[in-house]
Amino acid sequence: MTQPLTMLSPDFPFSYDCYLAGPQGLGTLPAEKHGTEVAVIGAGAAGVVAAYELMKMGLRPVIYEAGSIGGRLKTESFDAAPDVVADLGGMRFPTSGRAFYHYVELLGLQTQEFPNPLSPAAPSTVIELKGESIRAETAADLPEFYTEVAEAWKRALREEAELDAVQRAIRERDASRLKDLWNQLVRKYDDQSFYAFLANSAAFRHLTYEHLETFGQVGFGTGGWDTDFTNSILEVLRVVFTDADDNHRSIVGGAQRLPVELWHHSPAHMAHWPAGTSLASLHGGAPRGAVTGIRRGQSPDLPSGGISVTEKWGRNQVFAAAVVTCQSWLLSSRIDTDEALFTPSMWRAIEKSHYMLSSKTFVMVDRPFWRDTDPETGQPKMSMTLTDRLPRATYLLENPHQEPGGSDRPASILLSYTWNDDALKWLALDASERTRLMLHSLHKIYPGLDIGSHIIGEPLTVSWEADPNFMGAFKNNLPGHYRYQERLFGHFVQDRLPDHQRGIFLAGDDISFTAGWAEGAVTTALNAVWGVMHHLGGATDPHNPGPGDQWEELAPVLLESTAPRGTAE
Repeated sequence: MTQPLTMLSPDFPFSYDCYLAGPQGLGTLPAEKHGTEVAVIGAGAAGVVAAYELMKMGLRPVIYEAGSIGGRLKTESFDAAPDVVADLGGMRFPTSGRAFYHYVELLGLQTQEFPNPLSPAAPSTVIELKGESIRAETAADLPEFYTEVAEAWKRALREEAELDAVQRAIRERDASRLKDLWNQLVRKYDDQSFYAFLANSAAFRHLTYEHLETFGQVGFGTGGWDTDFTNSILEVLRVVFTDADDNHRSIVGGAQRLPVELWHHSPAHMAHWPAGTSLASLHGGAPRGAVTGIRRGQSPDLPSGGISVTEKWGRNQVFAAAVVTCQSWLLSSRIDTDEALFTPSMWRAIEKSHYMLSSKTFVMVDRPFWRDTDPETGQPKMSMTLTDRLPRATYLLENPHQEPGGSDRPASILLSYTWNDDALKWLALDASERTRLMLHSLHKIYPGLDIGSHIIGEPLTVSWEADPNFMGAFKNNLPGHYRYQERLFGHFVQDRLPDHQRGIFLAGDDISFTAGWAEGAVTTALNAVWGVMHHLGGATDPHNPGPGDQWEELAPVLLESTAPRGTAE
């Protein structure tokens, strides 16, 4: 039987899902450390997962959050129908992300297939480029030109990037083989962009520029790829190798349910704390506020003096350790962080993070009218839409509680989902103006359809780059940035660091090698949990080693001009 693909990172092929499933747990601490307070800055997926697992070990996590629990797993409801929700951040989660789904299954959250273009969950798809529309239900329905584009993409991956061999190693969890293959690709492609990879490949060289342009506009799986063209090809290979661009599911009721319900969840087994304890109960129902300062503590009773955390309104506390899960730019732009906590090269890695702009606009509609049949064509009145016009991608989202075949209950449309330059075009416009322009563009594609007549209430919109607590949707490395990512990811292994740089641990999807995916937030949170445990004198069970225990064996490849790991540099 063929094993499924998982998001087993080719950079650090540690099986986090097996680690989470181990009956021995993630590790234990000396009894005298139980109840020790550890700061967790940020209550997104990484922060809540880290705090939850630290609590299970018997520590007392103290969470700080500038906004609401959930971070970029942000869900908003429409006022007139609270059961109709809009996922403004993460909304579709690949089933290959097994560490993330560990918590989905732990909480018993219901999921449903996400209606990506041309997927079985999409009733139909319209691709409209250069004013011409093509309707299809599957990729097989597309004209031969699109087949040529899709086959060129697969051929480029096979011929230039060892797709089949890498995926075989991932399926078989052959860490040694996977590292051998991937390390060669890192050395070969670290300085190459996605666009250069495509343009230089034998698969695309014999085709026309229009083939390459169409691939950028449409792509296959989640939609167009051209907003990634300037990014490192390594970023894209990590996605396609691990099937992260396909087989997506959404969380019924919204993605924010996961961190919020984990906040309230009481583990079945945990050290020190009485049954019924949850993160919410340890915090009296609410996390602490925004952090404005992080410095080296001066407590003689804590390892390395501890970590001092200052809140916006002045409260200060020194902790035995701190897990920082906010976007790393905040450590220099909004949080007064002691420079001595990190080496100059770590600060360089933090500052060189390249964040993607992203914009979404949702509207609620009176019913899923797109299932109505056009009497002239016999086809659905509206479809999932990929276009070169302003909206770029439009998704039709039905209420999962509707009866089969649709009903008259409200539904929602993600009118536009855009990235980078396409997202920047919306930045100065309010929700109503954005909606007006999107409807204008969609009317060109569906001239006989009055979408606006179905809209109820006010639209919901977000531009993540405009939020001062995020300043972007997620990180996506540029060519030549591998060395920066290796430093950030490996920072949780601190045995070789001087004392004054220990005890602060970075986590979050931007610290991972799979930025933009909740799986990366979860796995780096687990790295930080191991780091805190190790820092406080704890250990894992020999039958369930953690990421730090297998670091020397599995660590990401070091490129030249990189100082030894974990040194002051």
